[in-house]
Amino acid sequence: MARSPESPAAPRVSPPDLPREFESATARRSADLLAARLDIEVAADLAHASLEQCTVTADADSVDLTGATLIDVDMTGLRVASMRMRDAGVRRVRISGGRIGTLDLSGARIDELELRDVRIDYLNLGGVRATDIEITACSIRTIDMPQAELTRVRFTDTRTDEVDSRGMRAAHVDLRGLDASAFLDANSLRGTTLSSFQVQQLAPVLAAGIGIQVRD
Repeated sequence: MARSPESPAAPRVSPPDLPREFESATARRSADLLAARLDIEVAADLAHASLEQCTVTADADSVDLTGATLIDVDMTGLRVASMRMRDAGVRRVRISGGRIGTLDLSGARIDELELRDVRIDYLNLGGVRATDIEITACSIRTIDMPQAELTRVRFTDTRTDEVDSRGMRAAHVDLRGLDASAFLDANSLRGTTLSSFQVQQLAPVLAAGIGIQVRD
């Protein structure tokens, strides 16, 4: 893929467009919520719901947003064991602070997502179609993104133990700010930008991928 002098292009991420006042609301399946404030405890089923210009806090075992539509949503200080956002539509969503066991975004369609200062055990981006993601000051134990289509994604001051990028298609994906202990498939990193130190770390994996034995 040809690179322009501006490559990698920075994500175009803007804060959620929120109203000055919110109405308290109750989480329910297929809800249609506008300018609502959700304070979730224990568990919540918001599958196939629509959330627009909403704020969300949660201290819960699970939050199910499967197939939901989220536009201009601000989530802060979450403490959730499992947050399912499979096949969701995400536009201008910010998740900041807190701890999430599993954040499952597999199959989601993402346009502007910010993760900031969040601890995540397992982040699943498998099969997503995503444009403009900013991940800053996060600690993520495992990142899975097989078969993902990623455009303008940047990691800053973030660390992870393991990245599975098999089958990923990337354009303007900046991994220089991701301190990763291991990439499971270095050959799938086409379209990403790495630091020279990261390339040195990956050299044995890259060599093995093209059939080179490295022996001293």
